[in-house]
Amino acid sequence: MATIDLAAQRCSGTRYRSGAARTREWSKPRRRPSRNVLARSTRQQVDGERSRSGKRSGGRKGVRPTTAPRALAEKPTGEAGVTLPRTAKVGVLGGGQLGRMFALAAARLGVEVLVLDPTPVAPAAVAAKQVPGSFRDADAILEFAKQVDVLTVEIEHINTDALQLAADAGVDVQPLPSTLKIIQDKFAQKEHLERFGVPLPPFMKVGLDSGSRQEVGRALGFPMMLKSRYLAYDGKGNYVVETEEDFEAGVRALTENLDEHQKAEGLYAEGWVPFVKELAVMVARDRDGNVITYPVVETHHKDSILAELECPAPIPPEVQARAREVAHLAISKFEGAGVFGVELFFLQDGGILLNEIAPRPHNSGHYTIEACVTSQYEQHVRAVLGWPLGDTSLTCGGCSMINILGEASGEDGAEIADALINRALPVPGAYPHWYGKEGVKPGRKIGHITVTGSSLADAVAKKDRVLGRMAAEEPEGAEGKGPTQVAVIMGSDSDLYVMKKAAEVLADFGVPTEVTIVSAHRTPERMFDFARNAHKRGIKAIIAGAGGAAHLPGMVASMTPLPVVGVPVIPKGAPLDGMDSLLSIVQMPGGIPVATVAINNAKNAGLLAARIIGASDPAVREKMEAYQNGLKQMVEKKAARLEDEGWEKYEV
Repeated sequence: MATIDLAAQRCSGTRYRSGAARTREWSKPRRRPSRNVLARSTRQQVDGERSRSGKRSGGRKGVRPTTAPRALAEKPTGEAGVTLPRTAKVGVLGGGQLGRMFALAAARLGVEVLVLDPTPVAPAAVAAKQVPGSFRDADAILEFAKQVDVLTVEIEHINTDALQLAADAGVDVQPLPSTLKIIQDKFAQKEHLERFGVPLPPFMKVGLDSGSRQEVGRALGFPMMLKSRYLAYDGKGNYVVETEEDFEAGVRALTENLDEHQKAEGLYAEGWVPFVKELAVMVARDRDGNVITYPVVETHHKDSILAELECPAPIPPEVQARAREVAHLAISKFEGAGVFGVELFFLQDGGILLNEIAPRPHNSGHYTIEACVTSQYEQHVRAVLGWPLGDTSLTCGGCSMINILGEASGEDGAEIADALINRALPVPGAYPHWYGKEGVKPGRKIGHITVTGSSLADAVAKKDRVLGRMAAEEPEGAEGKGPTQVAVIMGSDSDLYVMKKAAEVLADFGVPTEVTIVSAHRTPERMFDFARNAHKRGIKAIIAGAGGAAHLPGMVASMTPLPVVGVPVIPKGAPLDGMDSLLSIVQMPGGIPVATVAINNAKNAGLLAARIIGASDPAVREKMEAYQNGLKQMVEKKAARLEDEGWEKYEV
């Protein structure tokens, strides 16, 4: 039985009051007695389990082996309401790129971070104090725990038994060791989620004997995915079994690095999932069990490693809602605070299945640094310290992300990566990140580039530019034009003499615009298709001419989620004066909003659309401010001239 040399240390914190009176006392926390027995006692031998209430449990002396995980959602942790001050020290097991970005986010908030990592100079050391040691070594973890107020992870392949021992001694561990233990065993993770009704692919444990394999083959059919329960990530630990004859090779491939116990119990299989898209959702859980989700992203993999993603995922809104619902359900059934990455499958029939969970920030959440109000890394800081969770909304119309993966070793690989970053530097809204890892080798994650845009289509176009995917050189003058953001539509070309003024204004503001004819009466199918799919093409606003029967703006507004500006038009040769069109627009029923302007004033419709775009596009907003300043100067000049010349001589 190891004797632990324990140094004195106090850990301060506050508690939230419940309900509306809840407040965060950040700078002057109330002191509470330290619960970290490792840090508080001296030369103390742990002779039994100490519960969270401080009472000793019965049983033989010595450290009791970690018990089997319980159904976590059935009992509260006892840590709800605990909040730590900004001066608390956060310890992280692992100091890779995730720990680096976590430490940078914490530093911005004034929070000190320590990382336990065996790498000589870990990437996280740029913003954190590195303590050399393995996050799988029990003694190193227990010694590290003495130096911090709360302990968390940036990798799940850690020694959870040591974490449990630390937690039993009073160390604040988030998420809880029992949660980490379940998630790091992918089969136990599936069993746990199945108990709570989370939709999953069919799965079964696989034994090493031929009888077990035959039973699995009959139950799941072929092909299937053979998986390792332990130490699996980025496709490592997966093997496609096409036929029963492939089982032997798959078992050898997945068990060669496992110990004897893990070889006997370390495999399971999943039925083949013919998914349409792979999706991911970042999820945050606070100490009180409140769960919030980030937008859904679509992920694209290369050799089973995330290579690119788009956000928001180009899927119907109801599928996005279902994906977030499944991710929320899954994380609500674990204990402890932190950020979790949830990977999902989108099926042909519209269904969603959960693939797997990571109990930490994830590379499918890198985009949140520039594209969301609260990054996943700041969110993890907030969660483990017990602070209020932040807003997960996007701050842009859409974004994409490129994982910079090593394509060669050494200097050759570094040159390829540098060339990619150099292509990103001149692209507006492109944000390169370099992880500072020692050396480059094929498949290694060495950085990423997030690209934000006014829409998803805009962000994807910029991403393709960074990756050199442009099919041909852009024509002169087309630089930065980007995808269409505003559509100007009319029922007949007789309205063009008015509607083209909207297009001219938008061109002056640099807003890509399409102008087309969509008749509500002569081409209703075309109108239906246009209205229902405009937002999917990246369009942000629609300007619709209303001449003649004046039905077009209202019909389109009833079928699109986009803002619609109706322009009352006096068609050429029409006997009416446009009042009929104006009144038609302003009498739309409740729930079908259509904005409008003066008769024939398509210019103002173009300006209104430019303001809509400018709400999320700083470049357009700056042009609008310059335009307004120009109007001001024009009026001031006219006023000065009138005052100087007098009204008798002034000529308009």
